[in-house]
Amino acid sequence: MQNGQLPQVDVAAVPADALLLDVREDDEWAAGRAEGALHIPMSEFVGRIGELTERAGEDERVYVVCRVGGRSAQVTQYLRQQGIDAVNVDGGMLAWEAAGRPLTGDTEPAHVA
Repeated sequence: MQNGQLPQVDVAAVPADALLLDVREDDEWAAGRAEGALHIPMSEFVGRIGELTERAGEDERVYVVCRVGGRSAQVTQYLRQQGIDAVNVDGGMLAWEAAGRPLTGDTEPAHVA
């Protein structure tokens, strides 16, 4: 990692059992999400960070995702400033879906076997 560069990972490299933090808004979350992801919208994140720290192990890496990667990059940077091992998921949920990773949703069963 170069100085000042935010660590990013391709969706294909996200482990199936990873702690995935989804920072999209409620309507985006309802439309389709990764099974087991923790949902804390970016607009509420600072006030709800305790939910993440309760769920994450002390040395657990947090994979942060949004729609395309902009909001998650900001949250990743904030988490790293707090001493949390966080990486941005490059391409966000659009790349997740394009890579054929499983999704679940409230409105329709998307890619559910």
